[in-house]
Amino acid sequence: MSEQKEQHKADLFERTPVPRAVMTMAVPTIISSLVMVIYNMADTYFVGMLNDPIQNAAVTLAAPVLLAFNAVNNLFGVGSSSMMSRSLGRKEYELVRCSSAFGFYCALICGVLFGLGYTLLRPAVLVTLGTDAGTVQATAAYLKWTVSCGAAPAILNVVLAYLVRAEGASLHASVGTMSGCILNIILDPLFILPQGLNLGAAGAGLATFLANCAACLYFFLLLRHRRGGTFVCIHPAMFRPDRAILREVCGVGIPASIQNLLNVTGMTVLNNFTSSYGADAVAAMGISQKINMIPMYIALGLSQGIMPLVSYNYGGRNALRMRQVILFAVQLSMAFMAAAVAVYFFGAGRLITLFMRNETIVFYGSRFLRCMCLALPFLCLDFLAVGVFQACGMGRRALIFAILRKIILEIPALFLLNWIWPMYGLACAQFAAEVVLAIAAAVTLKRLLREAERNLAA
Repeated sequence: MSEQKEQHKADLFERTPVPRAVMTMAVPTIISSLVMVIYNMADTYFVGMLNDPIQNAAVTLAAPVLLAFNAVNNLFGVGSSSMMSRSLGRKEYELVRCSSAFGFYCALICGVLFGLGYTLLRPAVLVTLGTDAGTVQATAAYLKWTVSCGAAPAILNVVLAYLVRAEGASLHASVGTMSGCILNIILDPLFILPQGLNLGAAGAGLATFLANCAACLYFFLLLRHRRGGTFVCIHPAMFRPDRAILREVCGVGIPASIQNLLNVTGMTVLNNFTSSYGADAVAAMGISQKINMIPMYIALGLSQGIMPLVSYNYGGRNALRMRQVILFAVQLSMAFMAAAVAVYFFGAGRLITLFMRNETIVFYGSRFLRCMCLALPFLCLDFLAVGVFQACGMGRRALIFAILRKIILEIPALFLLNWIWPMYGLACAQFAAEVVLAIAAAVTLKRLLREAERNLAA
């Protein structure tokens, strides 16, 4: 059974034609990413149907706490999965099992501590989030389910998806993630709306909690069913937090976590600038961002999908196949993004109208979207570069790109372009930043591939 398992992994990572291998890994991840876009809008959409500003505010105010989950997800999901795939490439199967157990149990411990910490510090956290006498109860009810009870399953299901994808089971990873998202969307109207249980924001939190539990259950059943055919191990005996594993996982995971926090910072700065132009501008910017998020998530899904292929061949010293995987992904991503730019640029007004028919918002939003979409081809190259760095265990390079992207380029561009072209310049900041980053990504990737060919062939 062990030999069959090793042979199956080797077929996908080593011998399957590169286009088919990339599509096998990337397509399920991309679909999962698109489902995540819908899932992220579900709570807001169904709570919005109540036309109750307090219930809507509760979901909005709670968002920063839920975003903090991503720091743990990236730390142990990205970090452990990168180590697993590189170890698979080196045929170090015991290390694969140990690194997967390390990622799982660290995520479990952090999830429990996260939920416990919030529960103990709840009054202070609620004040920090900006709740008042009118919103505190609804926000607390939402966070009771999503954080006090739900932090551990919310973090675990994402980390388990990373671990399963690391050994090539991209379809199973995506099915697990999507099963939770789809269940949440189904449960939301049942728990939130008056026609159902009429629980409001608390119902949205309960739906999210149950959906995350269901996703975790899927992964546990999957691992049990495939226990003779998977290297993912969650047996307590394999949890060995030695220094080498800790260094490898954190070396990639910590920069990935910081990258997530920087993205949140950049979004906060943009929202603060936009709010000075009034509610119509804020609504138009929000709608434009949601529309632009679709190709962005496709680019992100592709970069995450190819990470195990890159990691495995980097660890297995197969520089030629690693180059082929990266170049095919670049070609595929750039072709799609060029088509997306054409559709978005010339159809911006119609796309905004799908969300809102307010004349002023459509006017602002169509111009915002045209500026935003220009960044997409450059953005996909940035995502691929960061994904390759993480896959190769080069967390420091990924962190440099994250700092360069948000702190050095995008946030200063918001100040400068807003001064040069008030309001509309805000939508151009990402484009200005991504052009510079794309050049840096192309140069760095070219240099990395040369180094890899020279070092791995030695």
